[in-house]
Formats: sequence, C-alpha cells, structure tokens
Amino acid sequence: MSEAKPRVFSGIQPSGEPHIGNYLGAIKNWVPLQDKYECFFCIVDLHAITQAFEPAELPGNVFDVAIVLMAAGLDPQKCTIFLQSDVPEHCELAWVFTTVTPLGELERMTQFKDKASRQDSLLAGLLNYPVLQAADILLYHASLVPVGEDQVQHIELTREIARKWNARYGEYFPEPEALVSRVRRVMGLDGQAKMSKSLGNTVGLLESPQETWEKIRVALTDPARVRRTDAGNPNVCNIFSLHRYFSSQAELAWADEGCRTAGIGCIDCKRRLTDNMIAELGPIRERALQLRRQPDQVYEVLAAGASRCREIAAQTMAEVRERMGLAGVVTPAQTKVE
Repeated sequence: MSEAKPRVFSGIQPSGEPHIGNYLGAIKNWVPLQDKYECFFCIVDLHAITQAFEPAELPGNVFDVAIVLMAAGLDPQKCTIFLQSDVPEHCELAWVFTTVTPLGELERMTQFKDKASRQDSLLAGLLNYPVLQAADILLYHASLVPVGEDQVQHIELTREIARKWNARYGEYFPEPEALVSRVRRVMGLDGQAKMSKSLGNTVGLLESPQETWEKIRVALTDPARVRRTDAGNPNVCNIFSLHRYFSSQAELAWADEGCRTAGIGCIDCKRRLTDNMIAELGPIRERALQLRRQPDQVYEVLAAGASRCREIAAQTMAEVRERMGLAGVVTPAQTKVE
C-alpha cells in the first residue's frame, strides 16, 4: 500500500483578472507541486470581500481566476480546484479558531497594519483574515503551504493557532510549514510598490499582446536615465527585474551591459521584455480563451472540487465538534426509551 502524499493548500483571491505577480509568485510554482503532493487550490472569495468590491463583478472574477489556473497548467485530474464559499465549514472552523487566537497576535500582523493604515474605518473582517486563512489550511490538514514571503507571518500564526487548539482539545491539527516562493516580491509597473490590482500597477495574464506592450512601454525605469545617451543602473530598474523572470541569461547580460553603457535605450529593453512575456504567456492566454468558450467545463471542475472538499471538511468538523463538546442537542424523539 503506497504512502499518502503530504497535503498542500494554497489560495488566490478573485479580486480581478490575475496578473503576472500572481503568476510568478504563486500559480507558476503550483503547477509542479501537483505531481508531488495532494494539492488543494482554493479561490478564496470570502477573503476577497474583506476589501471593497462590486458584488455584480465577483462571479466573473471567480470565473477568470478559474480559467487562468487551468490554462496555466493546473490539472483537475491531479489536484483539487474549488471555491471557498462552496464549503461552509471554512467559516465554522474560523469561528472556532477565534476562540483560541490572541487579539494581540492579530493586531501585530504586518499586512493588517499596512492595510489598516490606508482605511478610515477598520473592519473586523480585515483583522480576522489570518484566522480564516488558518481555517482554510487546517480544515484539510495541509502540512505545506506555498506562499510569498509577505504571507510567512500568517503561516506562523496558523501554527500557533493549531498548537493552542491542540493543547486545549487534544492533538489533531498539524503545524504546517511554509513553502516560500523563490520569487520574493514582484514590483508593480510604477516601481513603487508590490504589484497589486488595487494600485493599478499590474499586467493582466489575459491581456492581449498590444495591451501588454502599452503597459510595459510607459512603465518606470531608472529615474536617473533621462536621455537615451545617459548610462543607467539596471539594479534600480524595475524593467530589468522583470527580465529576470522572463528572459534568458544571455538577454539579461545584453540588457545589463546595454543599460550601463547606454548601448540600448529603455524602449529597446522594454520591447525585448514584452516579446519574452508574450512568448511565455501567449499559450496560457490561448488556453484561457478556449476555456472561456466552455464555461460548463470550468464550473464542473469547481463543483467536483467543492464536493470532494465538503466530504473532507465534514469529517474534520465532526471531530472538532466532538472534541469541543459541540455535539448538538439530543431531542426527546432521539432519546431511546428503556
């Protein structure tokens, strides 16, 4: 009898069309994992509603994420792809976990402090985001969680939540480890912050070659390089940093030397980057367009994934309720008469 594969869980928000930051930091790294582990990839719509959103747009955003995941190489025969809100136990376990999570730990989360600093009114959903994330992971007893470096703190909190619950109710949940992406931080086209849909500094995975070029063409480069004849510093140029993900070593050397010696202009560097991006992302876009024309197939994948997850989640919550004394009320009709 073969040994069960370790479980992997990771999620992506449906807050708009996935962009190259999502692709490089997460999706591209998920594809090889499905051959080594038992993988669960979740479209986390319940997390998405902690920020301002348009309800009418959310279903379309979910569909866009689903087709991108499949077009990028996630195979429903090898992994489970599902929608978070299709499995109610995520919320139930999150509430359970709030009872063992220290408030101070939530308040010190870096992402909470960063987002809170940009909001006039702080909402509890934003504060409790990491608790729901812990529930997402532990509901399936995942032992590995692929994340970017900005999410490592949340995984550490997940481990603490598991320890605290286990200490009170008995050993049950694993303490998952973070699988940190080698792509540490993909900067936006403005060169000022991490690529983010909310900041409008992204390149969408499903954008046409012309749309991709129009965005790259006006992206920030080395601010000290004002004229074509000015030598530049590729180490402070965000276009060069994107070359690292899409270009060969020979092309990186070409861009580095050309920038430092003013042998090439910024527009030349941008054109080469765009060509390389289109070469890699073009096949994904074509597969996504095919899936868009087959929506029933996409929804069948999500439905099958949710069905499998509900079975696992029901087993987890049955054990949690029993250990916590939440077995429910026994009605007179259920009581056996001796």
